[in-house]
Amino acid sequence: MTDRPIERLIDLTDPAANRILSGTTEQARERIAEGPPEAVREISGSFALAARIGDTVRMARSLDRPLRYFLAKRADGPVLVVADRIDAIHAFLKKEGLDAQFHPSYTRMVPAHHVVEIRLVGCPDPDATYARFLEPPRDAGPASLDEVGSRYVGALADEIARWLTSLPDREPIGVCFSGGIDSGAVFLTAYHVMQRLGMPLARLKAFTLSAGGGLDLVQARRFLASLSLELFLEEVEVPSDWIDPLEAVRVVEDYKPLDVESAAMALALCRGIRTRYPDWRYLMDGDGGDENLKDYPIEENSELTIVSVVQNPLLYQEGWGVGRLKHSLTYSGGQSRSYTRTYAPARLYGFEGLSPFTRPALVEIASSIPFGELTRLDLARLYALKGEIVSRGILAVTGLAMPVYPKRRFQHGALPQGSFAPRFGYAEADYRRRFLSLYA
Repeated sequence: MTDRPIERLIDLTDPAANRILSGTTEQARERIAEGPPEAVREISGSFALAARIGDTVRMARSLDRPLRYFLAKRADGPVLVVADRIDAIHAFLKKEGLDAQFHPSYTRMVPAHHVVEIRLVGCPDPDATYARFLEPPRDAGPASLDEVGSRYVGALADEIARWLTSLPDREPIGVCFSGGIDSGAVFLTAYHVMQRLGMPLARLKAFTLSAGGGLDLVQARRFLASLSLELFLEEVEVPSDWIDPLEAVRVVEDYKPLDVESAAMALALCRGIRTRYPDWRYLMDGDGGDENLKDYPIEENSELTIVSVVQNPLLYQEGWGVGRLKHSLTYSGGQSRSYTRTYAPARLYGFEGLSPFTRPALVEIASSIPFGELTRLDLARLYALKGEIVSRGILAVTGLAMPVYPKRRFQHGALPQGSFAPRFGYAEADYRRRFLSLYA
Protein backbone atom coordinates (compact mmCIF):
# COMPACT_ATOMS: atom_id res chain seq x y z
CA MET A 1 0.00 0.00 0.00
CA THR A 2 1.41 3.41 -0.94
CA ASP A 3 1.25 6.37 1.37
CA ARG A 4 -1.24 9.02 0.39
CA PRO A 5 -1.49 12.59 1.71
CA ILE A 6 -4.45 13.96 3.54
CA GLU A 7 -7.40 14.40 1.24
CA ARG A 8 -9.11 17.16 3.19
CA LEU A 9 -8.81 19.23 6.32
CA ILE A 10 -12.24 20.51 7.36
CA ASP A 11 -11.86 23.42 9.76
CA LEU A 12 -15.19 24.27 11.38
CA THR A 13 -13.78 26.74 13.88
CA ASP A 14 -14.91 30.35 13.64
CA PRO A 15 -11.96 32.58 12.65
CA ALA A 16 -13.74 35.55 14.23
CA ALA A 17 -13.54 33.86 17.63
CA ASN A 18 -9.76 34.30 17.66
CA ARG A 19 -8.49 37.48 19.28
CA ILE A 20 -4.80 37.49 18.52
CA LEU A 21 -2.93 40.47 19.93
CA SER A 22 0.50 39.77 18.42
CA GLY A 23 -0.08 39.95 14.69
CA THR A 24 -2.61 38.43 12.33
CA THR A 25 -4.38 35.09 12.47
CA GLU A 26 -2.44 33.94 9.42
CA GLN A 27 0.86 34.83 11.06
CA ALA A 28 -0.16 32.83 14.11
CA ARG A 29 -1.13 29.90 11.90
CA GLU A 30 2.29 30.06 10.21
CA ARG A 31 4.00 29.88 13.61
CA ILE A 32 2.07 26.71 14.39
CA ALA A 33 2.71 25.17 10.97
CA GLU A 34 6.36 26.02 10.44
CA GLY A 35 7.98 27.17 13.64
CA PRO A 36 9.40 25.28 16.58
CA PRO A 37 6.89 24.71 19.40
CA GLU A 38 8.33 27.53 21.50
CA ALA A 39 7.37 29.98 18.74
CA VAL A 40 3.71 29.29 19.56
CA ARG A 41 4.29 30.66 23.06
CA GLU A 42 4.81 34.06 21.42
CA ILE A 43 1.22 34.13 20.14
CA SER A 44 -0.56 36.56 22.43
CA GLY A 45 -4.30 36.35 22.92
CA SER A 46 -7.03 33.77 22.48
CA PHE A 47 -6.78 31.26 19.65
CA ALA A 48 -7.69 27.79 18.39
CA LEU A 49 -5.93 27.08 15.11
CA ALA A 50 -5.19 24.25 12.71
CA ALA A 51 -2.58 24.47 9.93
CA ARG A 52 -1.70 22.04 7.15
CA ILE A 53 1.56 21.58 5.29
CA GLY A 54 1.50 18.67 2.87
CA ASP A 55 0.42 15.57 4.71
CA THR A 56 0.99 17.13 8.14
CA VAL A 57 -1.60 18.96 10.24
CA ARG A 58 -0.63 20.88 13.36
CA MET A 59 -3.09 22.23 15.89
CA ALA A 60 -2.74 24.43 18.96
CA ARG A 61 -4.96 26.45 21.26
CA SER A 62 -4.82 28.79 24.20
CA LEU A 63 -6.06 27.52 27.56
CA ASP A 64 -9.30 29.50 27.21
CA ARG A 65 -10.47 27.79 24.02
CA PRO A 66 -11.52 24.19 23.27
CA LEU A 67 -10.27 22.58 20.04
CA ARG A 68 -11.43 19.11 19.02
CA TYR A 69 -10.76 16.87 16.07
CA PHE A 70 -12.01 13.65 14.49
CA LEU A 71 -10.51 11.51 11.76
CA ALA A 72 -13.03 10.04 9.33
CA LYS A 73 -12.33 7.57 6.53
CA ARG A 74 -13.66 7.74 3.00
CA ALA A 75 -12.87 5.76 -0.11
CA ASP A 76 -10.84 8.59 -1.62
CA GLY A 77 -8.86 9.38 1.52
CA PRO A 78 -9.11 10.51 5.13
CA VAL A 79 -10.89 13.61 6.37
CA LEU A 80 -9.70 15.43 9.48
CA VAL A 81 -12.53 17.47 10.97
CA VAL A 82 -11.60 20.22 13.44
CA ALA A 83 -14.10 22.20 15.53
CA ASP A 84 -14.68 23.74 18.92
CA ARG A 85 -17.63 21.42 19.61
CA ILE A 86 -18.39 17.72 19.41
CA ASP A 87 -21.86 18.34 18.00
CA ALA A 88 -20.40 20.42 15.17
CA ILE A 89 -18.19 17.48 14.17
CA HIS A 90 -21.17 15.13 14.34
CA ALA A 91 -23.34 17.44 12.22
CA PHE A 92 -20.66 17.61 9.51
CA LEU A 93 -20.22 13.84 9.43
CA LYS A 94 -23.95 13.34 9.25
CA LYS A 95 -24.21 15.73 6.31
CA GLU A 96 -21.43 13.83 4.52
CA GLY A 97 -22.93 10.42 5.25
CA LEU A 98 -20.04 9.51 7.54
CA ASP A 99 -21.86 9.53 10.86
CA ALA A 100 -21.81 5.72 11.16
CA GLN A 101 -18.12 6.14 12.07
CA PHE A 102 -18.91 8.58 14.87
CA HIS A 103 -19.03 8.18 18.60
CA PRO A 104 -18.42 11.16 20.92
CA SER A 105 -15.64 9.26 22.67
CA TYR A 106 -13.79 8.99 19.34
CA THR A 107 -13.32 12.74 19.20
CA ARG A 108 -10.05 14.12 20.52
CA MET A 109 -9.24 17.30 22.43
CA VAL A 110 -6.08 19.25 21.68
CA PRO A 111 -4.51 19.65 25.14
CA ALA A 112 -3.71 23.20 26.13
CA HIS A 113 -0.09 24.36 25.90
CA HIS A 114 0.81 21.75 23.26
CA VAL A 115 1.20 21.61 19.51
CA VAL A 116 -0.50 18.44 18.26
CA GLU A 117 0.85 17.03 15.01
CA ILE A 118 -0.88 14.43 12.87
CA ARG A 119 0.61 12.92 9.73
CA LEU A 120 -2.11 11.33 7.65
CA VAL A 121 -0.11 9.09 5.42
CA GLY A 122 -1.60 5.61 5.55
CA CYS A 123 -4.06 3.18 7.04
CA PRO A 124 -4.02 2.94 9.97
CA ASP A 125 -2.85 6.48 10.48
CA PRO A 126 0.01 7.18 12.89
CA ASP A 127 -0.87 8.42 16.36
CA ALA A 128 -0.70 12.14 17.08
CA THR A 129 2.45 13.57 18.61
CA TYR A 130 2.58 16.32 21.23
CA ALA A 131 5.16 19.08 21.67
CA ARG A 132 4.89 21.43 24.61
CA PHE A 133 5.06 25.16 23.86
CA LEU A 134 4.63 26.40 27.43
CA GLU A 135 7.23 25.14 29.89
CA PRO A 136 6.96 27.33 32.98
CA PRO A 137 9.83 27.37 35.45
CA ARG A 138 9.12 25.57 38.70
CA ASP A 139 9.83 27.10 42.12
CA ALA A 140 11.98 29.76 40.45
CA GLY A 141 10.14 32.75 41.89
CA PRO A 142 10.72 34.67 45.10
CA ALA A 143 9.42 33.44 48.45
CA SER A 144 8.23 36.96 49.35
CA LEU A 145 4.43 37.23 49.28
CA ASP A 146 4.65 40.94 48.53
CA GLU A 147 6.93 40.37 45.56
CA VAL A 148 4.91 37.45 44.23
CA GLY A 149 1.71 39.46 44.58
CA SER A 150 3.15 42.47 42.77
CA ARG A 151 4.38 40.33 39.88
CA TYR A 152 1.14 38.36 39.61
CA VAL A 153 -1.23 41.32 39.69
CA GLY A 154 1.15 43.36 37.54
CA ALA A 155 0.87 40.68 34.86
CA LEU A 156 -2.91 40.65 35.38
CA ALA A 157 -3.01 44.40 34.72
CA ASP A 158 -0.89 43.99 31.59
CA GLU A 159 -3.19 41.33 30.15
CA ILE A 160 -6.33 43.31 30.90
CA ALA A 161 -4.82 46.45 29.38
CA ARG A 162 -3.75 44.58 26.25
CA TRP A 163 -7.26 43.17 25.81
CA LEU A 164 -9.10 46.40 26.55
CA THR A 165 -7.03 48.39 24.06
CA SER A 166 -7.83 45.81 21.36
CA LEU A 167 -11.59 46.38 21.69
CA PRO A 168 -13.68 48.99 19.89
CA ASP A 169 -13.90 52.31 21.69
CA ARG A 170 -16.98 52.91 23.86
CA GLU A 171 -17.99 49.25 24.03
CA PRO A 172 -19.25 48.39 27.54
CA ILE A 173 -17.24 45.94 29.63
CA GLY A 174 -18.82 43.54 32.10
CA VAL A 175 -17.16 41.52 34.85
CA CYS A 176 -18.84 38.35 36.09
CA PHE A 177 -18.57 39.22 39.75
CA SER A 178 -19.19 37.36 43.00
CA GLY A 179 -16.96 39.39 45.31
CA GLY A 180 -14.59 36.44 45.61
CA ILE A 181 -10.83 36.76 45.30
CA ASP A 182 -10.56 36.09 41.57
CA SER A 183 -13.51 38.07 40.24
CA GLY A 184 -12.70 40.80 42.76
CA ALA A 185 -9.13 41.04 41.52
CA VAL A 186 -10.26 41.17 37.90
CA PHE A 187 -12.79 43.91 38.59
CA LEU A 188 -10.45 46.09 40.66
CA THR A 189 -7.61 45.67 38.18
CA ALA A 190 -9.90 46.52 35.26
CA TYR A 191 -11.11 49.58 37.17
CA HIS A 192 -7.51 50.64 37.79
CA VAL A 193 -6.38 50.01 34.20
CA MET A 194 -9.33 51.89 32.72
CA GLN A 195 -8.57 54.84 34.98
CA ARG A 196 -4.91 54.76 33.98
CA LEU A 197 -5.73 54.59 30.27
CA GLY A 198 -8.31 57.37 30.49
CA MET A 199 -11.20 55.10 29.53
CA PRO A 200 -14.66 56.17 30.74
CA LEU A 201 -15.54 54.17 33.83
CA ALA A 202 -19.19 54.36 32.83
CA ARG A 203 -18.34 51.50 30.45
CA LEU A 204 -17.69 49.13 33.37
CA LYS A 205 -20.22 46.98 35.26
CA ALA A 206 -19.96 44.17 37.79
CA PHE A 207 -22.67 41.59 37.05
CA THR A 208 -23.73 39.40 39.98
CA LEU A 209 -26.08 36.47 39.50
CA SER A 210 -28.99 35.98 41.88
CA ALA A 211 -31.59 33.23 41.53
CA GLY A 212 -33.86 34.11 44.39
CA GLY A 213 -31.19 35.58 46.61
CA GLY A 214 -27.89 34.04 47.58
CA LEU A 215 -24.73 34.77 49.49
CA ASP A 216 -22.85 36.01 46.41
CA LEU A 217 -25.07 39.07 46.08
CA VAL A 218 -24.58 39.94 49.75
CA GLN A 219 -20.84 39.44 49.39
CA ALA A 220 -20.62 41.45 46.16
CA ARG A 221 -22.39 44.41 47.75
CA ARG A 222 -20.19 44.24 50.80
CA PHE A 223 -17.02 43.99 48.70
CA LEU A 224 -17.78 47.04 46.58
CA ALA A 225 -19.23 49.09 49.43
CA SER A 226 -15.98 48.68 51.37
CA LEU A 227 -14.25 50.53 48.52
CA SER A 228 -17.09 52.99 47.77
CA LEU A 229 -17.55 51.34 44.37
CA GLU A 230 -21.07 49.97 44.83
CA LEU A 231 -22.40 52.08 41.92
CA PHE A 232 -20.75 49.55 39.53
CA LEU A 233 -22.78 46.61 40.83
CA GLU A 234 -25.66 45.28 38.76
CA GLU A 235 -27.70 42.42 40.13
CA VAL A 236 -28.79 39.93 37.47
CA GLU A 237 -31.90 38.36 38.97
CA VAL A 238 -33.10 35.25 37.14
CA PRO A 239 -35.88 32.71 37.76
CA SER A 240 -34.59 29.58 39.46
CA ASP A 241 -35.93 27.41 36.62
CA TRP A 242 -33.33 28.99 34.31
CA ILE A 243 -30.75 26.92 36.18
CA ASP A 244 -30.91 23.64 34.32
CA PRO A 245 -27.99 21.23 34.80
CA LEU A 246 -29.19 18.82 32.11
CA GLU A 247 -29.19 21.63 29.56
CA ALA A 248 -25.73 22.55 30.80
CA VAL A 249 -24.56 19.03 29.88
CA ARG A 250 -25.68 19.64 26.31
CA VAL A 251 -23.99 23.03 26.12
CA VAL A 252 -20.62 22.09 27.65
CA GLU A 253 -20.62 18.54 26.20
CA ASP A 254 -19.29 17.10 29.44
CA TYR A 255 -20.58 15.31 32.52
CA LYS A 256 -18.24 16.19 35.41
CA PRO A 257 -20.63 17.39 38.15
CA LEU A 258 -18.68 20.41 39.43
CA ASP A 259 -18.19 21.73 35.91
CA VAL A 260 -21.82 21.05 34.92
CA GLU A 261 -23.01 22.87 38.03
CA SER A 262 -20.79 25.86 37.33
CA ALA A 263 -21.86 25.92 33.69
CA ALA A 264 -25.53 25.88 34.68
CA MET A 265 -24.96 29.08 36.66
CA ALA A 266 -22.92 30.63 33.84
CA LEU A 267 -25.74 29.92 31.40
CA ALA A 268 -28.25 31.63 33.66
CA LEU A 269 -25.97 34.66 34.10
CA CYS A 270 -25.25 35.00 30.38
CA ARG A 271 -28.93 34.60 29.56
CA GLY A 272 -29.85 37.24 32.13
CA ILE A 273 -27.32 39.75 30.78
CA ARG A 274 -28.34 39.06 27.19
CA THR A 275 -32.02 39.50 28.00
CA ARG A 276 -31.30 42.85 29.60
CA TYR A 277 -28.67 44.05 27.12
CA PRO A 278 -29.25 42.66 23.60
CA ASP A 279 -26.08 44.26 22.20
CA TRP A 280 -23.61 43.66 25.03
CA ARG A 281 -20.57 41.73 23.82
CA TYR A 282 -17.55 41.79 26.16
CA LEU A 283 -17.24 40.03 29.52
CA MET A 284 -14.36 39.29 31.88
CA ASP A 285 -14.21 36.68 34.63
CA GLY A 286 -11.86 35.16 37.18
CA ASP A 287 -11.74 31.61 35.81
CA GLY A 288 -8.26 30.17 36.23
CA GLY A 289 -7.43 31.90 39.50
CA ASP A 290 -8.12 28.81 41.60
CA GLU A 291 -6.05 26.67 39.26
CA ASN A 292 -3.06 29.01 39.27
CA LEU A 293 -2.86 29.32 43.04
CA LYS A 294 -3.98 25.77 43.85
CA ASP A 295 -7.09 26.80 45.75
CA TYR A 296 -9.19 23.65 45.68
CA PRO A 297 -10.16 21.53 48.71
CA ILE A 298 -7.76 18.60 48.41
CA GLU A 299 -9.72 16.55 50.93
CA GLU A 300 -12.63 16.34 48.45
CA ASN A 301 -10.53 14.36 45.96
CA SER A 302 -9.23 11.01 47.16
CA GLU A 303 -6.59 10.94 44.41
CA LEU A 304 -4.80 14.03 45.73
CA THR A 305 -2.48 14.90 48.58
CA ILE A 306 -0.85 18.22 49.28
CA VAL A 307 2.43 16.70 48.08
CA SER A 308 0.97 15.75 44.69
CA VAL A 309 -0.59 19.18 44.31
CA VAL A 310 2.55 21.11 45.26
CA GLN A 311 4.93 18.92 43.26
CA ASN A 312 2.89 19.01 40.02
CA PRO A 313 3.01 22.67 38.94
CA LEU A 314 0.38 22.43 36.17
CA LEU A 315 -1.83 19.79 37.80
CA TYR A 316 -4.92 21.97 37.99
CA GLN A 317 -4.41 23.48 34.53
CA GLU A 318 -3.61 20.27 32.64
CA GLY A 319 -4.54 17.33 34.85
CA TRP A 320 -1.91 14.64 35.22
CA GLY A 321 -0.45 15.55 31.84
CA VAL A 322 -0.13 14.28 28.29
CA GLY A 323 1.26 10.77 28.03
CA ARG A 324 0.22 9.84 31.56
CA LEU A 325 -1.95 6.85 32.34
CA LYS A 326 -4.89 9.04 33.38
CA HIS A 327 -4.74 11.41 30.41
CA SER A 328 -8.01 11.34 28.46
CA LEU A 329 -7.63 11.83 24.72
CA THR A 330 -11.29 12.79 24.44
CA TYR A 331 -11.33 15.44 27.14
CA SER A 332 -7.75 16.26 28.21
CA GLY A 333 -7.45 17.20 31.89
CA GLY A 334 -7.73 19.96 34.49
CA GLN A 335 -8.81 23.37 33.28
CA SER A 336 -7.70 22.30 29.81
CA ARG A 337 -10.84 20.15 29.94
CA SER A 338 -13.12 22.20 32.15
CA TYR A 339 -12.83 25.62 30.52
CA THR A 340 -15.89 24.76 28.41
CA ARG A 341 -17.90 25.63 31.54
CA THR A 342 -17.01 29.27 30.78
CA TYR A 343 -16.43 29.26 27.02
CA ALA A 344 -19.59 27.45 25.89
CA PRO A 345 -22.19 29.50 27.83
CA ALA A 346 -20.60 32.79 26.74
CA ARG A 347 -20.37 31.60 23.14
CA LEU A 348 -23.98 30.41 23.13
CA TYR A 349 -25.22 33.87 24.11
CA GLY A 350 -22.92 35.81 21.80
CA PHE A 351 -20.33 37.08 24.29
CA GLU A 352 -16.60 37.36 23.81
CA GLY A 353 -14.78 36.82 27.05
CA LEU A 354 -11.46 37.32 28.75
CA SER A 355 -10.27 35.06 31.54
CA PRO A 356 -6.94 36.81 32.21
CA PHE A 357 -5.74 34.22 34.73
CA THR A 358 -5.55 31.68 31.89
CA ARG A 359 -2.97 33.73 29.99
CA PRO A 360 0.52 32.16 29.82
CA ALA A 361 2.18 35.04 31.66
CA LEU A 362 -0.06 34.47 34.69
CA VAL A 363 0.33 30.69 34.50
CA GLU A 364 4.11 31.03 34.35
CA ILE A 365 4.31 33.37 37.33
CA ALA A 366 2.01 31.12 39.36
CA SER A 367 4.01 28.02 38.43
CA SER A 368 7.21 29.69 39.60
CA ILE A 369 5.84 30.26 43.11
CA PRO A 370 7.72 28.07 45.65
CA PHE A 371 4.55 26.56 47.09
CA GLY A 372 6.44 23.98 49.12
CA GLU A 373 8.54 26.61 50.88
CA LEU A 374 5.62 28.98 51.45
CA THR A 375 3.18 26.35 52.73
CA ARG A 376 5.57 23.91 54.42
CA LEU A 377 3.09 21.31 53.14
CA ASP A 378 0.39 22.58 55.48
CA LEU A 379 -3.16 22.63 54.08
CA ALA A 380 -4.29 25.68 56.03
CA ARG A 381 -1.29 27.64 54.73
CA LEU A 382 -2.03 26.55 51.16
CA TYR A 383 -5.68 27.59 51.36
CA ALA A 384 -4.74 30.99 52.80
CA LEU A 385 -2.05 31.63 50.22
CA LYS A 386 -4.21 32.88 47.35
CA GLY A 387 -5.87 35.58 49.43
CA GLU A 388 -2.49 36.74 50.74
CA ILE A 389 -0.84 36.88 47.32
CA VAL A 390 -3.69 38.53 45.45
CA SER A 391 -4.67 41.09 48.08
CA ARG A 392 -1.06 42.19 48.51
CA GLY A 393 -0.68 42.43 44.76
CA ILE A 394 -3.87 44.45 44.33
CA LEU A 395 -2.72 46.89 47.01
CA ALA A 396 0.72 47.26 45.42
CA VAL A 397 -0.55 47.72 41.85
CA THR A 398 -3.83 49.60 42.33
CA GLY A 399 -3.55 51.10 45.82
CA LEU A 400 -6.88 49.49 46.75
CA ALA A 401 -7.34 47.38 49.89
CA MET A 402 -9.21 44.37 48.52
CA PRO A 403 -11.38 42.49 51.01
CA VAL A 404 -10.86 38.72 51.13
CA TYR A 405 -13.72 36.36 51.95
CA PRO A 406 -13.78 32.56 52.35
CA LYS A 407 -13.88 30.51 49.16
CA ARG A 408 -17.31 29.65 47.77
CA ARG A 409 -18.05 27.96 44.47
CA PHE A 410 -20.11 29.81 41.85
CA GLN A 411 -22.92 27.24 41.97
CA HIS A 412 -23.32 27.67 45.72
CA GLY A 413 -23.47 31.46 45.84
CA ALA A 414 -26.35 32.44 43.59
CA LEU A 415 -29.08 30.25 45.09
CA PRO A 416 -30.77 30.67 48.47
CA GLN A 417 -29.31 28.47 51.15
CA GLY A 418 -30.87 25.01 51.16
CA SER A 419 -31.95 25.12 47.51
CA PHE A 420 -28.81 23.73 45.89
CA ALA A 421 -29.45 20.02 46.43
CA PRO A 422 -33.00 19.99 44.99
CA ARG A 423 -31.77 21.81 41.87
CA PHE A 424 -28.65 19.65 41.37
CA GLY A 425 -29.83 16.25 42.51
CA TYR A 426 -27.86 14.31 39.89
CA ALA A 427 -24.84 12.04 39.97
CA GLU A 428 -22.08 11.91 37.37
CA ALA A 429 -23.69 8.79 35.89
CA ASP A 430 -26.91 10.75 35.28
CA TYR A 431 -25.00 13.49 33.47
CA ARG A 432 -23.08 10.92 31.45
CA ARG A 433 -26.33 9.24 30.35
CA ARG A 434 -27.76 12.62 29.39
CA PHE A 435 -24.69 13.38 27.28
CA LEU A 436 -24.68 10.03 25.48
CA SER A 437 -28.43 10.33 24.82
CA LEU A 438 -27.72 13.32 22.60
CA TYR A 439 -26.16 10.91 20.09
CA ALA A 440 -28.39 7.87 20.63
